[in-house]
Amino acid sequence: MPADRAPHPTVSNTLTHRLASVASITRNMVMLLDSAGVIEWVNPGFEEHTGYRLADAIGHTPGELLFGPDTDPETIRRIRRKLFQGEPVQEDILNYSRAGQPFWVQVYCAPVDGDWSGRHGFVVIQSNISDRKASERNLRIAASVFDRSHDAILISDHNNRILDVNPAFSRITGYARHEVLGLTPAILSSGRHSPEYYRSMWQSLEKTDHWRGEIWNRRRNGEDYIEMLAISRVHLDQPGKFYHVAAFSDITALKNHARELDRAANYDDLTGLPNRQLLIERLRSACAHADRLRRGLSVCCLDLDGFKALNHRLGRTEGDRALKLIAERLSHTLRSGDTIARIGGDEFILLLQSDRHDGVYQRILDCVSTPLAVSGETIQITGSIGITRYPDDDADAESLVRHADQAMYSAKEKGRNQYHVFDPGLDAYRRRRRDQLTEISRALENGEFELHYQPQIRVSDSTLKGFEALIRWNHPTRGQLAPGEFLPALENSHLEIPLGQWVVKQAVHQLNAWQAAGECFTVSINISARHLMDPGFADYLASFLKSHPELDPGQLTLEVLETTALEDTKRASNVLGRCRALGLKVALDDFGTGFSSLTYLRTLPVDIIKIDQSFVRNMLTDTNDRAIVESVIFLAQRFSRPALAEGVESPAQARALREMGCHFIQGYGIERPMPASAVPAWAREARCRARTLLAPA
Repeated sequence: MPADRAPHPTVSNTLTHRLASVASITRNMVMLLDSAGVIEWVNPGFEEHTGYRLADAIGHTPGELLFGPDTDPETIRRIRRKLFQGEPVQEDILNYSRAGQPFWVQVYCAPVDGDWSGRHGFVVIQSNISDRKASERNLRIAASVFDRSHDAILISDHNNRILDVNPAFSRITGYARHEVLGLTPAILSSGRHSPEYYRSMWQSLEKTDHWRGEIWNRRRNGEDYIEMLAISRVHLDQPGKFYHVAAFSDITALKNHARELDRAANYDDLTGLPNRQLLIERLRSACAHADRLRRGLSVCCLDLDGFKALNHRLGRTEGDRALKLIAERLSHTLRSGDTIARIGGDEFILLLQSDRHDGVYQRILDCVSTPLAVSGETIQITGSIGITRYPDDDADAESLVRHADQAMYSAKEKGRNQYHVFDPGLDAYRRRRRDQLTEISRALENGEFELHYQPQIRVSDSTLKGFEALIRWNHPTRGQLAPGEFLPALENSHLEIPLGQWVVKQAVHQLNAWQAAGECFTVSINISARHLMDPGFADYLASFLKSHPELDPGQLTLEVLETTALEDTKRASNVLGRCRALGLKVALDDFGTGFSSLTYLRTLPVDIIKIDQSFVRNMLTDTNDRAIVESVIFLAQRFSRPALAEGVESPAQARALREMGCHFIQGYGIERPMPASAVPAWAREARCRARTLLAPA
């Protein structure tokens, strides 16, 4: 169209209408401004993006509606300068919606030389580029991370050819970027890993698109280093198109530090041997391994004899040198699967992983006792070894070491240069006994013991002679316990005398209570060997009886075992003589079970001899038992001492004993032991019941 000819009015209106339609349907934001930059019209795209309706926007400048705190002032000035110079301008600028949300737009502004109204103004078209800006920002961040990362980053294509590496890669490996482009990461291979290792790595990448692990590589200067490597396979939109991104860090120093920490935590500084902590770990593993293979192992505790004195004489430096030499010898003596650990100054633990070691134990002692050249002189050191064997000793690792240590002290008691094997059965017995003693001590404090009384009958006239006091334990969970269930644990223990004194006090208290009620009985009490032989036994009885003047000492009989008396006849005779001088009576209990002789009957000051129930029980059917009973009764008669038979359970036994000349009897056939409260009533019927027992069949 010629420049001097204006468009036909119909054409102009049609074009304006079409342009208005385009502005209305475009997703871009369109604003028409007057010559002062005030909004005259906005399209629906503007309303949608900004939240401002047409009526809200008219009469305002774009800056009043769209600019916010982070909108760049310099960009605004450039736009305005260009527009008022009559030039179009294109810039990226940060806008804000009516709700205050920021968004990036690319703005195109151009002056209009006469519009539909014939006035000058501006048209502004804005495109939302927030997504592009975000992508650009992410790319800048990624590039910054790539360049500034302390971890090496390597990017390779689907053929594993290197496309790019970051500066950290060059710093760690020593290879410049241009030296590795187009090559494969195999240039870093140290040769330490097998082909199977790399195949496993690539199989993981094929299956999961990821692999992570530690790997040994080699720097450009030939130095090996260990790295923590992570490889990811990155897939793009194109089919079959992917890349590898590998990131790794040099952990050589970290690994070296970890080894130093491990050594400090698990190894002895002086000898370099495992310490106690590492030994316990290995021992746990060895026990589990032995269980799987159904095999055994030995734990040995080796202590050098007299080393402290030697160390003091030689000095610390030479003493340490001697320890190192012995440690080296022991290490060469053991097999490869065994362990030797130093757990103290001159104490070592040896873990031997096989079933047969008897020869090894002596070889270890010989190894230690071989002379050493130290400080210009030849010295000889011996050792003591304590041994425990697993699984015979089925304990945990800590307990196995403790048991070996206990056995080592037993070896030292046997003399130098010896070994001793721990006995699990004996240890279990000791533990049970220790637990029992603890319970008994508690029972004494809580008043859980009581005395029951079993009657003793005179055979000739069926009258009641007296009672034997028998202890019972009213256990809080197990019920009433007989003496045989707890007295064996007391033997030679610290509780033997306190319990014996409790029996004496309780028996005397009960005699006084019966006497106050008008009953006069005699009571026999059992005295243990340790209690009888205690240096203060007789003095204690004298003092106790003096504090109870109302008691006739003749009412109390001390029963002592024949075997107790025979351990030290002279001393026993003196103690029993003092007891009789106090007015007490003495019975020799369980006669016939020890190595009795006429000498003892002649020399021991006793008032009565008790025949053990083990002979009485079967005397009617066993001729040997009957002969023993008859012999004891005969000896008692010849030495003018009455005999009392225990364990009488039937009238036939009672009659037979009467015919043999036995003086007294007791047992279940007469009556079982009874509580003190039941004694008076029973005593009132005693004569009638005894005559019935001894009546002819």
